[in-house]
Amino acid sequence: MRNRFLAAGLVATAVLIAAGCGSSSSGSGNAGSTSTPGGASGEALKTATISGATVLTNAQGFTLYWFAPDTASKSNCTGSCAQIWPPVKGPATAGSGVTGTLGTITRDDGTVQATYSDHPLYTYTADTAPGQANGNGVNANGGVWHEATVSGGPAPATSPTSGGGYGY
Repeated sequence: MRNRFLAAGLVATAVLIAAGCGSSSSGSGNAGSTSTPGGASGEALKTATISGATVLTNAQGFTLYWFAPDTASKSNCTGSCAQIWPPVKGPATAGSGVTGTLGTITRDDGTVQATYSDHPLYTYTADTAPGQANGNGVNANGGVWHEATVSGGPAPATSPTSGGGYGY
């Protein structure tokens, strides 16, 4: 039952963002200091184990994600896409267990986004509590979304991809 509600929510989200992601030209490097989600500039990212994978979280425990079509210097999630998948503002600092390389990119709108192991980082609005990973494996906005694992690679998909097998 929970999976049906989750799938329906993901489908609704996909419909809302279908007009979504355009391209965003971004440079690399540190373009300035802004706040990370939930607070002060330079806030430490943490790790948590969710569905058997060790993933990055923000200071409040919300899972961080990366988008397959992004590059080390460019976010491909802008406009309504970035409203559903808010970019993590940078710079960020590494808390306990965070072993990859943290960096930043400058988004087309001039904001600074945090990166981890060359992946721009995002949160997901369908994660409504710490410890959720509802965005892992979602295929939306022209690509697949992955939990940001400590290793930097994708975690096994735990959420249904768009459609969820319900004929949408």
